[in-house]
Parts: sequence; C-alpha cells; structure tokens
Amino acid sequence: MKLPKLRMTLHQKQKYKGVWFILPWFAGFLFLFFTPLVNSLRYSFSKLELNETGFSMQFVGWANYRNALFVNEHYVRGLTESLLNMVINVPLIVIFSLFAAVLLNQKFKGRALSRAIFFLPVILASGVIASIESGDYMQGVIKGASQQASGESAMFQSLELAKLLYNSGVNHHIVQYLVGAVERIYQIVTSSGVQILIFVAGLQSISGSLYEASKIEGATAYESFWKITFPMISPLILTNVIYSIIDNLLGSQTTKQIQETAFKAFQFGLSASMAWIYFAAISLFLWVVAMLISRKVFYYD
Repeated sequence: MKLPKLRMTLHQKQKYKGVWFILPWFAGFLFLFFTPLVNSLRYSFSKLELNETGFSMQFVGWANYRNALFVNEHYVRGLTESLLNMVINVPLIVIFSLFAAVLLNQKFKGRALSRAIFFLPVILASGVIASIESGDYMQGVIKGASQQASGESAMFQSLELAKLLYNSGVNHHIVQYLVGAVERIYQIVTSSGVQILIFVAGLQSISGSLYEASKIEGATAYESFWKITFPMISPLILTNVIYSIIDNLLGSQTTKQIQETAFKAFQFGLSASMAWIYFAAISLFLWVVAMLISRKVFYYD
C-alpha cells in the first residue's frame, strides 16, 4: 500500500527553506558560542582571580552590575555617548546608502567600477588593513595630515554651510544635524558599503513593469520613487537599520572599555557584567526600533 504524498503549500515550503537557511548559523552558535555565552553570564555574577592553576571564581551576586552602573565613573557615560552617536550615525548611513544605491542602479558607463569603488571601504576596513590603520603610526600620520591639510578647511566649510542654512531660515537643530553630517562624512562613507550592496540588490529585484505603468499614468521620477521604489525596498531599510545599529555599536568606545577592563585591569567579572548590560541595552533598542519601523514596512506578495 502506497503512502499518500505529503503536500505542502507554498508558504510552508518557504518556511522550511528558511529553517534550512539558518541551520548552519544555529549549529555554529550551539557548538561554538553557547558555552562561552553561559560562562560569561556566570562570570558576571562572580569575582575571578588568576592563580597558578588557572583561576578561582567566587560568587558575588549583583556586585559587578552595581559597580558598573553606580561606581565606575566612565562606563555609564561611555554607554550614553555610544547610544547618542548611534542615533546620529545610523540615519545618516542609511540615507546615504539609499541615495548611493539609487545612483549606482542607473545605467551609465563605468557602473561596475563605481560599485566597486563604493564597496572598497568595506575591504579596507577589514582584516590586516584595519589593524594597520588602527596602528600608532597610521594614527599619527592621519591625525597630523588632517590637522594641517584639511582641518582648517573642513571647519571653514562647516561654518559656511551653517551660515547658509541659518540665512535660509532652517531650524537650529536641523542645521546642527546637517553640519555634524558633513563632519562625519568619512565615517559615513566607510560604514555604508554593505548597506549600499543590499539596497542595489533590492532595487534590481523591483519589476520594471511597475515603472512602465507609472510612466504611462504620467508619474514623475519623484513620484515613482516615493510610490514604488521606497515601499518596495522598505523591508531592506529595516534590515539595513538593524545592521547599521549593530555595526555601529560593536565598534564603539564602550566595547573598547569592556576589553580594557578585562585584559588590562584584569577585572573579568566586572567586564562580563559590562558586556551583559551593553547587550541588554542594544537588544532593547533594537526591539523598539524594529517594532516602530515594522509598522511601516510594505511586504510585496
């Protein structure tokens, strides 16, 4: 007797494909990261001391968390500054990435080279090149060059931009935000490579028939962008916002402080508690941002 074949709907097949897609990550997390994660949580409630046999661990309860939040004079301030910088940087990165992706998606000569140039900062910011760039020698060269060659000109340009915006009647807070964007242009460009690549892939997946229909109806390029392009790539906007938040916070001053607390001050328990507080703050912020943006995301079926 033949058994009846199990028939699945298209939605069920897509769900199973999603499970197979995340299975390698889940296996890696389970076998490589789960045990260190649990150990770091144990360390955050303990006092670790190095000895001849390795280390000894003494349970101290919430003492490390109280120390990080109420005793350490630098951690809370650094955490607040990291979150504020993230609030400023992430919108700038996402807006610049979308603007660059729309330009790179147009048909023109040298488009492949232009895309490679925009993605080049991602390559330069990884691996050995990043470690060389973060070295003392390169820091001295970049700092000296920026102070002598471009420091005064950048300040002059920012002042001129601020004066122009003020004379145009733009709000004071908007002026300060735009001037800050000009001063952060290097950080914005170097942090936008992956986001540009994601946006370009999303733009290429939009059916050309939608734009043809809009032209027949007499829609302008501006109207086509806000009525077709923007809604169709809104899921990718959510993806890039979450990616930018995590990428921005992982390289912040707070992560450096956590590392220095562990490997310079050898306060491993305090460092673990700082890391878990940082993780909780990032998770809460991501949940709020994802909940707010998801309400406006358009999913095309």
